[in-house]
Amino acid sequence: MTLGPPGSKIFKVVLIGDGAVGKTSLRKRYLGEGFVASHMATLGVDFAQKRLELNGVQVRLIIWDLAGQPSYEKVRRHYYLGSHGIILVYSVVNRESFDNASKWLVEAYKYMGQLPPTAVLGNKTDLRESSSPDSIVTTEEGNRFADYFSERLLVSVVFRETSALRDENVVEAFTELTRLMIRVDERMRSQPEPSGARL
Repeated sequence: MTLGPPGSKIFKVVLIGDGAVGKTSLRKRYLGEGFVASHMATLGVDFAQKRLELNGVQVRLIIWDLAGQPSYEKVRRHYYLGSHGIILVYSVVNRESFDNASKWLVEAYKYMGQLPPTAVLGNKTDLRESSSPDSIVTTEEGNRFADYFSERLLVSVVFRETSALRDENVVEAFTELTRLMIRVDERMRSQPEPSGARL
């Protein structure tokens, strides 16, 4: 965790997932910037900041929005380092993006090692009723994936289905992830230093 004013916490969070699943729309909605219907691919990486107070703790989130296209992996790898949280997004009306979710976690693990608290978000729930049944990812499938990932890699995971368009579960998802990051940070701070660590 980066140092800030006394008692405050600064957390770096990376947004990952296939292109066009709504990562940037979720970030903009969380920041109160509304919803943009047209899709413009993130060029490599973009970032934004959000200040909030949670349970009396002042937090500054630095949210890195990583491009989802495979050609940007070399760019992305630098931004995984030092992250305190991950937001993995897939579209509930794009089965391929869900099938690729595990690949994103493999990429993150390759560059980070042990993964930090993670939010798995199934976005675009507003499109479920109008989409082909073959392309739809169910809530149960998303839950099972998040549980499996949490148990397999021993990672704290939040699972939520969201709609950036309707502003559903967006703030809740970011808030729950922030709560997990605070918990992990405070647990690490409470651990005794290894023998001989003091100067």
